[in-house]
Amino acid sequence: MSITDRLLASLNVDAPVREVRVGAFWTAVVLGTDPPRCGLASTLRSEDHHKGPPVRDAGRLLERSALELAALLRSGSPEEASIGMATVNALLEVDEEACVEVNAEEVIIEKGAGKKVAIVGHFPFIPRVRREAGTLWVLEQRPRGDDLPAEAAPDVIPRADVVAITGTALINHTFEELVALCRPDAYVLVLGGSAPLSPVILDYGVDATAGTRVIDIPAVLRAVSQGATFRQIPGKRLLTMRR
Repeated sequence: MSITDRLLASLNVDAPVREVRVGAFWTAVVLGTDPPRCGLASTLRSEDHHKGPPVRDAGRLLERSALELAALLRSGSPEEASIGMATVNALLEVDEEACVEVNAEEVIIEKGAGKKVAIVGHFPFIPRVRREAGTLWVLEQRPRGDDLPAEAAPDVIPRADVVAITGTALINHTFEELVALCRPDAYVLVLGGSAPLSPVILDYGVDATAGTRVIDIPAVLRAVSQGATFRQIPGKRLLTMRR
């Protein structure tokens, strides 16, 4: 069973969908639970929307149940899969007692000081990690500066003592191939607003998943709708679930 199917199978509640916001950088889905829940995911975009609509039922998504919307995580459309991931994050029953309130940057610096670190995804804290790590490789779909192209992953990841994988790897369906490249003794972290706070992730040789819990839904929706980056989104807690 794929990681996508396992995540979907782990969802044991359903609910009406109240809001779907697809912003420039982030997607938010609000469910009509009691109390309401909101999940976030990065907004990934298709290379060419002229081949067909990226979200086939855009304008009618509120007619679906949360589980139906979550199943979009299987989609080959990045926009649909982003909506699916946000819905999964809203549906997850997160055991906050199994989490600590620490962000991924601190974990990477703690585990990677003086070591070889590979980060899949370009995050704002890269310069701070570079100062602490012995060696740092950054793999990115759209490389900039010292980034390496994503295609370099098979050469880089097996050499790393610490591997941090963006949660968007679950949206673009590259997660399993990236995890398979990690050494058995490497410390592996999944991170970012898309990363699910689910023990399912930890079954894949991952040591920790660092994600987000929304605590102020109106503030999050307002920011997402106005094109906020992750750091600009208020009303969220950064939590890390460890194996």
